[in-house]
Amino acid sequence: MVACWARIRGRLRDEVGEVEYRTWLRQMTLHGIDGDEAVILLPTRFLRDWVNSHYGDRLRALWQAEDGAVRRVEIRVAQAAGGQAAGSLAAGAEPVYADGAAAALRAEPPGLAESLAPPPRPPEFRTPEPRSDWVVPLEARFTFDTFVVGKPNEFAHACARRVAERPASPGFNPLFLYGGVGLGKTHLMHAIAWAIREGDTHRTVAYMSAEKFMYRFIAALRSQSTMEFKETLRAVDVLMIDDLQFLIGKDNTQEEFFHTFNALVDQGKQIVVSSDKPPSDLAGIEDRLRTRLGCGMVADLHATTYELRLSILQAKAAAAQVLVPAKVMELLATKITTNVRELEGALNRLVAHANLFGRPITIDSAHEVLHDVLRAHEKRVSIEEIQRKVAEHYNLRLTDMVSARRARNVARPRQVAMYLAKQLTQRSLPEIGRRFGNRDHTTVMHAVSRVSELIAADAGFAEDVALLRKMLET
Repeated sequence: MVACWARIRGRLRDEVGEVEYRTWLRQMTLHGIDGDEAVILLPTRFLRDWVNSHYGDRLRALWQAEDGAVRRVEIRVAQAAGGQAAGSLAAGAEPVYADGAAAALRAEPPGLAESLAPPPRPPEFRTPEPRSDWVVPLEARFTFDTFVVGKPNEFAHACARRVAERPASPGFNPLFLYGGVGLGKTHLMHAIAWAIREGDTHRTVAYMSAEKFMYRFIAALRSQSTMEFKETLRAVDVLMIDDLQFLIGKDNTQEEFFHTFNALVDQGKQIVVSSDKPPSDLAGIEDRLRTRLGCGMVADLHATTYELRLSILQAKAAAAQVLVPAKVMELLATKITTNVRELEGALNRLVAHANLFGRPITIDSAHEVLHDVLRAHEKRVSIEEIQRKVAEHYNLRLTDMVSARRARNVARPRQVAMYLAKQLTQRSLPEIGRRFGNRDHTTVMHAVSRVSELIAADAGFAEDVALLRKMLET
């Protein structure tokens, strides 16, 4: 029987992979075989429900392949002394399982432990978790190691680190993270959860979206199980709620969250919340809740800078072990400025295209593959904006761009402005000429030609024009 169980666990681990096996299945232990039924124990209801719904059929098939007499598999919660379910033990209590189950829950099947490779990141955690249908699984790649820090997010990153190292520190509870879409709020929340669990495997961390919180609360009301809902969430050590703005206008759910919030903070438990706006701007959230949310540490994630976007692309390319030319990364960092998700998606798309067709990644291939993305992010630059930026750069008056003055210190910047107007707008040569003091289109042609020659011959001048172009495009 023991040998059969060892082989079943080994096959299951090979099928689902090491990370998934260690996260969900490693704590299984065989209680025994009763007639045609194999009884498997798990320490919590959460794990029992998850394994039963996701792996129950496969466990039954593997048992039948090993032992034809076994026709059913029963997954139960291991019972503590006195009949209390292990999953319902008080926080911090050491469970005492009947029939030697405690030792079995911590052990690998005989002969398997020696063959295990070192656990990958994120590590295995054995703490009891809230119910599986209440909690969003953490994303394995969202750790502090993979978070690229720059000026726009360094404060939020530092606050997240502090909470991960010392949960419920004075002044940092709650931690409220806010910022636009795709700037790293969810990444930091997952990173905090992984770090807390890695540092103290006895801490229970519950991460969920505000939408999930609301749906579970409504389900608890319908099933008349609100006490279970309250007890489950108030037993955790760290509660993390993502996208709190979803609760705007949901008064009953806000009420429940407010009481959960107070109960956890009063017990010295950590709260981490994210939103697209700071607490003071969350219209539709009750004043008492907004006040409590703002009483801890509020940290924002600003829009990414060019330097941060470039660093993120370099980190992603290095992690994927893909060689991407610097010019291509600069193109993506310049053109895609809205959020990191879209930036990463563009890079993944470019790399996938190169791998599928066996072609190198170049500027031309980037324009070809990402034409729709780049066009969507193309900034509409006006001739007036070009004239203003060039005049500022060369310390001229805006009127000099359209005047009849031919002095070199005025004529050359005017030619640069005409050149940039031709490069950055869809305007025709005659229309550009009209915007520069009703000049003839041949004057614009001469300006474009002359500036192109100077760019090729003079590195300093070329750098100057490139800087102006970058300022106008970003």
